[in-house]
Amino acid sequence: MSTLLIKNATVLVTMDDRRREIVDGGLFVRDGFIEQVGPSSELPATADEVLDLACHIVLPGLVNTHHHFYQTLTRAVPAAQDANLFNWLKILYPIWAGLQPDDIYISTQTALAELAFSGCTTASDHLYLFPNGSKLDDEIAAALEIGMRIHASRGSMSLGESDGGLPPDSVVDTEDAILTDSRRLIETYHDPKPGAMTQIVLAPCSPFSVTSDLMRQSAILAREYGVQLHTHLAETEDEEQFCLEMFGHRPVDYMGEVGWLDSDVWFAHSVYVNQREIETYAQHNCGVAHCPSSNMRLASGIAPIKELIAAGVDVGIGVDGSASNDGSHLLGEARQAMLLARVKEGITGYSLSSDNRELMTARDALHLATRGGAAVLGRSDIGSLEVGKCADFFAIRLNTLDYAGALHDPVAATIFAQPVKADYTVVGGKFVVKEGQLVTVDEGNLVEKHNKAAKRLLSKS
Repeated sequence: MSTLLIKNATVLVTMDDRRREIVDGGLFVRDGFIEQVGPSSELPATADEVLDLACHIVLPGLVNTHHHFYQTLTRAVPAAQDANLFNWLKILYPIWAGLQPDDIYISTQTALAELAFSGCTTASDHLYLFPNGSKLDDEIAAALEIGMRIHASRGSMSLGESDGGLPPDSVVDTEDAILTDSRRLIETYHDPKPGAMTQIVLAPCSPFSVTSDLMRQSAILAREYGVQLHTHLAETEDEEQFCLEMFGHRPVDYMGEVGWLDSDVWFAHSVYVNQREIETYAQHNCGVAHCPSSNMRLASGIAPIKELIAAGVDVGIGVDGSASNDGSHLLGEARQAMLLARVKEGITGYSLSSDNRELMTARDALHLATRGGAAVLGRSDIGSLEVGKCADFFAIRLNTLDYAGALHDPVAATIFAQPVKADYTVVGGKFVVKEGQLVTVDEGNLVEKHNKAAKRLLSKS
């Protein structure tokens, strides 16, 4: 058994039900789980490893509910810089068709390293194309080496252009092959236990890239094994028109038709949902991954996050693909969520001083990035710093230029101030980032390999 003592934090943010913020706080960790949390004076005096975090803020590890790791290879592609979603995809699909297994491995490690520096400890990734022998196994192996918790979503595309879908036929697979591989991945990798490092999710890509039959069969298979379901939904008006023309339903109603409205489902984006559809989400306990930067980058729109939360829908934060965000900073994404929610209030009347509605607060944004994300992923063992939960947390040094003048409220400052890198990121009691450096992989070597892979990928497109 191994123990870890964290002590003397300027403030330790628990995100528990009481939202306790403990001054001079700390944690005592045994074998990857939190055994004690409270003021440093009340914790054991020693442990196998002791870390004094004076002048630091300690927060629960952030939870990323939607990403596409492989897209770190195609950030800022010139031809795709100013396109909306459908046109952006049409530009990038032929490039992604050149992905190799090593590309999946390298891009996963790059994305997860970047996330770790942003305080993220658990990430859900949506990999939906598998060219040239690529497998979800490549991603899982890379994540295990980094030491991050991962919800590896077995994405899929089966509706090519020739059948009325958006993706070219060259990047779609047969549905039999998709379902066979999905079953293999669940049986090989899925761990349902508390503290699990790897869970499998079934994730047909979107209404415009898979058939209705694949949606139905994926739901049946997921429920046979007790794993979650995930897809993109209601992201753009293009998608809405596609669903109306192809299926005779708006996206949310279409999900009802294929058996996807249930508590084991969460949807990425949900920008174009009306109040009735929001209530449908709430009635069926569906979750939402909010991706503010991606929605802004692709000019998709502003998701009704305040309305979703008010209805009781679980909402988490997603950085989305690094080709539609161009970064993977989850703490920064929580900041964007807060700011975009305030922009939405502004364009609907809050700029009048007579309007006294409440704005999304910094602590609300932190909740989305922690407890909200954990709820969306169906995890009760992460998202807060409480006894019995996973020892997943990060720490930021406060006596820096970034926070000068902001220590009146260091908790709010982590959201209001410009995003910074974590000085420590710990997953299950093990360091992924320590003293501002990656512990598990060589950052310089990773960057070099990643840039070579990215250059090769675009040179062949």
